[in-house]
Amino acid sequence: MERPWLSHYEEGVPHEFTPTNDTLPDLLRRTAEQYPDRTALTFLGAKTTYRVLWQQALSFAAALQKIGVQPGERVSLMLPNCPQFVVGFYGALLAGATVVNTSPLYTPHELQHQLQDSGSETLILLDAFYPRYEEIAGTVPVQRVIVTGIQDALPFPKNVLYPLKARREGTWVGVKAGGSVYSMTQLVRQDGTPEPVVLRPDDVALLQYTGGTTGVPKGAMLTHRNLVANAEQARAWMTDLKDGQEVTLAAIPFFHVYGMTVAMNLSLLIGATIVLVPNARDIKMVLGQIDASGATLFPGVPTLYNAINHHPDTPKHDLTTIRACISGSAPLLLETARQFRQITGGANLVEGYGLTEASPITHTNPIFGDQREGSIGLPFPGVDAVVMGEDGQPVPTGEVGELWVSGPMVMKGYYNRPDETAKVLREWQGQTWLLTGDMAVMDDDGYFRIVDRKKDLIIAGGFNVYPREVEEVLTMHPAVLEAAAVGVPDEYRGESVHAVVVLKPGQQATEADIIAHCRRELSAYKAPRSVEFRAELPKTAVGKVLRRQLADEARAARQQPA
Repeated sequence: MERPWLSHYEEGVPHEFTPTNDTLPDLLRRTAEQYPDRTALTFLGAKTTYRVLWQQALSFAAALQKIGVQPGERVSLMLPNCPQFVVGFYGALLAGATVVNTSPLYTPHELQHQLQDSGSETLILLDAFYPRYEEIAGTVPVQRVIVTGIQDALPFPKNVLYPLKARREGTWVGVKAGGSVYSMTQLVRQDGTPEPVVLRPDDVALLQYTGGTTGVPKGAMLTHRNLVANAEQARAWMTDLKDGQEVTLAAIPFFHVYGMTVAMNLSLLIGATIVLVPNARDIKMVLGQIDASGATLFPGVPTLYNAINHHPDTPKHDLTTIRACISGSAPLLLETARQFRQITGGANLVEGYGLTEASPITHTNPIFGDQREGSIGLPFPGVDAVVMGEDGQPVPTGEVGELWVSGPMVMKGYYNRPDETAKVLREWQGQTWLLTGDMAVMDDDGYFRIVDRKKDLIIAGGFNVYPREVEEVLTMHPAVLEAAAVGVPDEYRGESVHAVVVLKPGQQATEADIIAHCRRELSAYKAPRSVEFRAELPKTAVGKVLRRQLADEARAARQQPA
């Protein structure tokens, strides 16, 4: 097939790409051998070298095996960006387990679904999240819970002061180890070497949950090869990276596959120091960490860059060490990029594109070359991309069709969902292709532009919100007959959720009632921020709700003068 994008690659970006046969633990082991005394992680003043990080991962893997974790079992990780996440992730893989990324934002209802669907028998979580698990304990397959706290990773005297502060603020959650509850700190301290487990590149390393194009939460099976390949592709794209010298500001969460690949795995691949930020919404902390660490790489989402652009403390900090930023998870506004480059003295902030099922990056603009506004850029090395028509054949250059991608980063399939897998993976011309569900156009130079996102998908602050999930919760309200959820423009988040609700005859509910109900069942970013009541929802002849019409009407109403 023709690949016009190759002629627009920057100098040094390979035209041919073959991933290594490394597994994820190979990345950490090799870097620990090459840079044993380099700082791997910094966390609010605490530092961990690569030698120590590798040893902690080995010790934790051995401890997991001792308490009964078997190869192939699922280990759910419900942690913010902290040293324990990295140790837990790599330790679980070394023990032969499959990691299940679990959002710390999940409500008990959401957590219950994911633990049941994944069949997770082990849950590693922060002590502050334990009450949410307690609500559903006994209804999920979890056999052992491993608990850790922020204080466990802090240096003295912060590790002593943190619990005192939390108790004073009423946020302290004390969890005692015993029975099926274990202390992660105690497990890591049990020095040991795990029993050898044969890991193969095509083994599933991660279940990353996504609604895909249907909105039904399901686990994308990402193999070691998928995740290693995507980190290696990013390494090949960023030609000026200096092994053993970079400093990555890790504010985007590792439980999101974009953060995992670019902020964690790529950093470990090149021996970067990872500056862990547990709460990206704390912009003062983000600014302070960039300034103090001299961060050179800053992967993020548009909401984060925009927040920095407009924060009153930004002028007080030196952000000029930042050289490169790939923005993902949501469209990057041109003004956001312009302002950020100005604030940082010219940092290269470029827009990329990807999806969970592709581990996740497939396209991005050149870091130093021709960056085209409004474009998602060129396919990564090793990525084939084609714009397909309804007839399953490529459309002419410049015409709109569905974006298909192929390459070593494409998932194995959805966990226990062969029917859903068949809808998005297709063989064509001897390759396996992922149907993205996004409508795109390619120009003569091989630059791609998304003209319409996945049908009905809402992207709020960089997080995917699937209308069906919100609608299911809306209709759980006793007064609601039927409901639809759509995205409306939001200056800060890009989009926010707007609910259109039809009440049951004789029932009453206010906007505040509906929003409060949703906030009890959904993460904050998924809950509607506005509610509209109607007598009926517009539908097709076969009864399908016309979400696109509702979204257009909601957007138009917001543009009208009051």
